[in-house]
Amino acid sequence: MMMTTTQADYDLAVVGGGPGGYVAAIRAAQLGMKTVLVEKAQLGGVCLNWGCIPTKALLRSADVLRLVREASRFGVQVGQPTADLQAMVARSRAVAAQLNKGVDYLMKKNKITVLHGTARLDGPGHLAVQGAQGASRLAARHIILATGARARQLPGLQPDGESVWSYREALVPVRVPRRLLVIGAGAIGIEFASFYRALGAEVSVVEMADRILPVEDEDVSAHVAESLRKEGMRLYTGARIAATSRRGAGAQTEWQVSLEGRHQDSLVADVVLVAAGIVGNVEDLGLEGSAVRVERSHIVTDAFGATGEPGVYAIGDVAGPPWLAHKASHEGVACVEKIAGLNPHALDPNNIAACTYSHPQVASVGMTEAAARQAGRSIRVGKFPFSVNGKAIALGATGGFAKVVFDAASGELLGAHMVGEEVTEMIQGYAVARELESTEAELMSTIFPHPTQSEVMHEAVLAAYQRALHI
Repeated sequence: MMMTTTQADYDLAVVGGGPGGYVAAIRAAQLGMKTVLVEKAQLGGVCLNWGCIPTKALLRSADVLRLVREASRFGVQVGQPTADLQAMVARSRAVAAQLNKGVDYLMKKNKITVLHGTARLDGPGHLAVQGAQGASRLAARHIILATGARARQLPGLQPDGESVWSYREALVPVRVPRRLLVIGAGAIGIEFASFYRALGAEVSVVEMADRILPVEDEDVSAHVAESLRKEGMRLYTGARIAATSRRGAGAQTEWQVSLEGRHQDSLVADVVLVAAGIVGNVEDLGLEGSAVRVERSHIVTDAFGATGEPGVYAIGDVAGPPWLAHKASHEGVACVEKIAGLNPHALDPNNIAACTYSHPQVASVGMTEAAARQAGRSIRVGKFPFSVNGKAIALGATGGFAKVVFDAASGELLGAHMVGEEVTEMIQGYAVARELESTEAELMSTIFPHPTQSEVMHEAVLAAYQRALHI
């Protein structure tokens, strides 16, 4: 097919329309840059279409199911609820589709040219684009690579849409597996484990680390593990897959999985869900011959996304951890503002909150207690439970706690960790505190509204200084 050269010159070309790429494009347009965005699939990327948003829609269905099952606790009598899997999946896909249309609207509103296809570097300041309408070559003064990442595959456990799933297959199931094995106990693995357990699946989780949610504070991991076990989930930590074999096909498939390490068990499953990390999408980008450096499947950048190749930048998951949509969006804005000659602040990973929407929910920002001690900090730790919080008691949501870690000398809030009902909606309070460099003094003097679950956040701060009032 003949390649044509576009006549338009762009100030910025963005490759990838996920939460990093499309936000970067919008900010560039706001700053007066002529911008083009190239996306090979759906605007919004994995997060909006196959990750953050549709999973939360499914998890909301699971929460409603749990709540209805417990309705009698609240004086409400209902019949035995049943899960309509097809309706849950349809709602999840509809939510994603609505937001996908929203991103399309934002591109048009901001007069951003959108090209559907693949793009690769084609010499300094140029991209070769291959789409449904053929091939073209465009010129851009700056190029941002925001191609994201994909699920890591394990040998012998490649997703087949039937008995081996990645997150994509887990989002559109045709049936609830009777026995589900989840490999990986990070946020994605634990979220799906929670969803399918709520729907009645027998769920086992295998994790190589010595605890589930290994990047979270140890107290949080322990609480979640206890809660999941009470729900009937089996957790195998400090274990790895030694061997696998399968019998049958389709819905009749049965997996035999042998473990080694702390657990040397043999597990049986109908479906295996692989949630063992991600790999950056660095292939077919034309990086060969450029000064762009790749390490462990991720593009190496400076604090503002610049690579070793002049005029080429990388943001989001393809640029490395933390692999979070809001980190990608923030990186996109900072990168564009740096290109525009403004003076943005470099992203501080310790100020990026992380959320896991399992049952119970988990949210954190900053250093764990163990990390602070390993860094040689002298610390004060405060912890306060939801079990004595008035609003939590009224809601019937008394599990969990808030935990804070302060520098003992300066009062700096080093980290905050929460587990419980809707803590993902509260962690932003601690994130703001870290961004504003608040100390224990400001947090103690802040008046939290009553009755709210957020009062636990205040009491945790007080507890770090032996001033907790309600325990």
